[in-house]
Amino acid sequence: MKRHVLLLSVTPWALLAAPAMAQTSTDAQTTQAADPNAPIETQTAVGIRQDVAEVPDRSPVQASTTGLSETPADPRDIVVTGFRASLGSAQAIKRNSDAILDAIVAQDIGKLPDNTAAESLARVTGIQVSRYSDEVTQVLVRGLPDVATTFNGRDIFTAEGRGVALQDFPAGALAGLEVYKSGTADLLEPGLAGLINVRSRRPFDFEKGFTIAGGFRGTYNDQSKKFDPLGNLLLSQRAETPIGEIGWLINAVYTQAQYRNAVRWGEGNTNKPTAGTTILPSSVGRDFQIPTAVGVYNDSGKRWRPAMNASVQWRPAHNLELYYDFLYQSYRGEVANDWFRVPLLDSNPTLSDVVLRPGEPLQVQSLTKTGGYRPEAFRSTVKGYTDTYQAAGGAKWDIGRAHLSTDLAYTFSQYGSDEWSFDTAFSRAPVANVNFFVNDGVSFDLPGFDNTNPANYIWRGYFEATYRVQGKGWQWRTDVDLETDLSLLPKLQFGIRWTDRDASLKRGNRYAYTEQLAIPLAQVPVGDLALTQNAFRGNQGFTSWLMPSRDGIAGNAPQLRQYAFDALQRLVAGNPADQGYRDALNRFSTPEVQLDPLAAFYATEQTYAFYGQAKYEFNIGSIRFDGMIGTRVVNTVGEYSGISTVLFDGVRRSEVRRTRANYVDILPNISLRIRPSDKLQIRFGVTKTRTKPQFNQLNPALNITQNTQQVVPDQPLDPRFPAGLNTRPNAYGGGGNPDLRPLISNNYDATVEYYFSPTASLTAAVFYRDLDGFIDNYINRTIDPVYGLIEISRPENAGKGRIKGIEVGGQTFFDFLPGLWSGIGVQANVTYLEGKQQYPANLFASTGGTTAPPFVPIPGLSKWTYNIALFYEKGDVSTRLSFNNRDAYLNGNFINGDGFYNGEGTTRIQRLDFGFNYNITKEITVAFDVANILAKPFNNYRSYGNGLSYPRDVRDEGRYYGAGLRFRF
Repeated sequence: MKRHVLLLSVTPWALLAAPAMAQTSTDAQTTQAADPNAPIETQTAVGIRQDVAEVPDRSPVQASTTGLSETPADPRDIVVTGFRASLGSAQAIKRNSDAILDAIVAQDIGKLPDNTAAESLARVTGIQVSRYSDEVTQVLVRGLPDVATTFNGRDIFTAEGRGVALQDFPAGALAGLEVYKSGTADLLEPGLAGLINVRSRRPFDFEKGFTIAGGFRGTYNDQSKKFDPLGNLLLSQRAETPIGEIGWLINAVYTQAQYRNAVRWGEGNTNKPTAGTTILPSSVGRDFQIPTAVGVYNDSGKRWRPAMNASVQWRPAHNLELYYDFLYQSYRGEVANDWFRVPLLDSNPTLSDVVLRPGEPLQVQSLTKTGGYRPEAFRSTVKGYTDTYQAAGGAKWDIGRAHLSTDLAYTFSQYGSDEWSFDTAFSRAPVANVNFFVNDGVSFDLPGFDNTNPANYIWRGYFEATYRVQGKGWQWRTDVDLETDLSLLPKLQFGIRWTDRDASLKRGNRYAYTEQLAIPLAQVPVGDLALTQNAFRGNQGFTSWLMPSRDGIAGNAPQLRQYAFDALQRLVAGNPADQGYRDALNRFSTPEVQLDPLAAFYATEQTYAFYGQAKYEFNIGSIRFDGMIGTRVVNTVGEYSGISTVLFDGVRRSEVRRTRANYVDILPNISLRIRPSDKLQIRFGVTKTRTKPQFNQLNPALNITQNTQQVVPDQPLDPRFPAGLNTRPNAYGGGGNPDLRPLISNNYDATVEYYFSPTASLTAAVFYRDLDGFIDNYINRTIDPVYGLIEISRPENAGKGRIKGIEVGGQTFFDFLPGLWSGIGVQANVTYLEGKQQYPANLFASTGGTTAPPFVPIPGLSKWTYNIALFYEKGDVSTRLSFNNRDAYLNGNFINGDGFYNGEGTTRIQRLDFGFNYNITKEITVAFDVANILAKPFNNYRSYGNGLSYPRDVRDEGRYYGAGLRFRF
């Protein structure tokens, strides 16, 4: 019966597909040029072979050692474009690879499916992404964020991190992306989840002669109400010269976005009312818990990213190639974030009209809060930048059966930000009507409050901060591929790699807390006041309050600094014994923020790697078998330093801390591919991977600061901790953890892949990850004999973990349909994941646990993710409608001694995008697109007890409309 079910499930795809393309092609086929007058289906087959030639049957490192063709390729008459060609090329790359991978190929020069590399990855099987500020900010592969990233096979990073900000790669700079889920020994050490290779174009990718291509595009955000320009321009030339074939390429890209997200939120902490709080009606009791505050947050700003890459290739002989590559990518941002908070439980308010949730006597549906503590707000203005440079040079040389390559690269990356934040408070506490469950989020209003009257606001403080991080590093590798006469072992591969990295952090800040002076807002020198912009799509009553403009704060910083300095002088005079005011006055005595040497962090690290790998192949009857067996050995030598500080009763004690590391990782791999026919292949893979802790996580410094915040009368106890640890902490601490160990994973993979035609396939994969040592930030409390109760936040290794899952994907065009209907195509994939990790034993004990720590869900892992895309491509028209779904996931874990989960989670996320392209001529295409058509809000929730939760955040995100033009000559 199972056999019949399988046949039925495959039959529709077989019926929809055209005859299969052979797995291998002859040299003549490989070099064939596409006829510009041929049907798109014919051009596609040639274009696929060209793309596969650019990403051979090997990993990014091996690609650099590919044997150079002795037969010169025919010039390409056109660049094949469109959905059909890009899907076919991605399918062929996946099919021919020695590793288990998925790929995305640009459908045109400078045209990935989305604006950035990170956005495009959301459509790949097994990929989940997180978004913030209207862009993808995190990529997870099979539920794990620990992904190594390479650019054209080289390691690349952003600032002090080990990974790169994929959103800094504009789509216009890229030719494609490859996601390696099960690697080989020649790969740069993959992260726990795998490796993502970002691939750019090079001059030998194009026909001989001069090529110019690019595009211009404009977008409109329906929340910020702003228009933004985007564009890219590529110039390339390839020619025969007296000293050999030479090619050069330069590609420049610019992207920009102005965004504004609206968030209505409830605070993560929940508590019962204090004894001094009046509850009406009294019949509802006092056992319920509510969020300690509600509020509004508007995330807004402007970001732009100039980028450029260049490449030179020189082939003085048919078996020798020299090259030079350069990359520059950057980020520039101007941010103005608005935050507003209404405390609900502080200072003994009256909670009236309390309505409990039906069937939940410990939760509140709605209430009215009168009196108590006043609301507060701030506008944070930030100016940030990133600059990343990578320069590399190398050579490829074929000597008989040996293919040699060497590559030397230098990378420098820095990130910096400057912040100017203006704080206000209401002059009194207005009445607040709160409903905790309105369309999956908190909603509140302040009836009777005049938000346009400056007399209702006072100045609460002024904050400035400077943050500087950077990283730089050298990397060098040499690889040898050796073809043998052995039929069982036709190829042997060896390589060495050396890296030298460093990372550093410097920062400083200062804050003038001025609320005690009760200075009216209108008296502060910040220029005109205006209501903050309302970006909500509904469901929120109070949306706007008075604030200075961004220029009134960031552009007026010198005057604000002086005003803050004068205010602090008055506070010091009135509070001569308060050390906090004296320290703040000293920090504001200089024009610029002073970098705090005690907050600095430095790291240096070298790695020495060697790998050996053999490719084997044999036949049993008509069935072909091949695979890879290899091992990569990596020695890591590092030194990490920081300064630990304790600030208590106005006295600061400091101590330099330095740790060293020297360890060896042995990372074996073995794979098997079975090919019963040219259409069907079955893969098995066993690998070991590891991910190092981030440099900042290894910072040995721990900073402890006395809690000098105003004591709130009758403050509720913290329900997360047992008696003795649930009162107001005397101090807070934070830092890194030099005892962190790398995350280790033993990986088991199997796939079945069936290829019906050059653009049609059905694939399935199952995988299991045996994990140890997840790293996450956790909160711990302890009683120090000198300082009393201290709350410390720092990274910790969790215990054992496991992830298992299934991936299924397929794509086809309906070529069998008549006429225009044959242009319809579909692509779909679905991923199912299950994953758990053991809670850190020491933290579980600190929250009152007396048994073995429980296994808890892995943060960031969604059980179900799926993508569906409908295509139409015929003649000069192509369209795409794509839908992405990511199921609910957790953002973090906190388990108390009773085993109650106190974590935070995110509900289902769904997006729908549309794109339309029309070729005016073979060289010019116009395009229109809409992103985030559904504009479904992003929802977080907070669990605080045995199955009880309140909404945390509801974020309204922007819908983008775009129109543009692409050209290629």
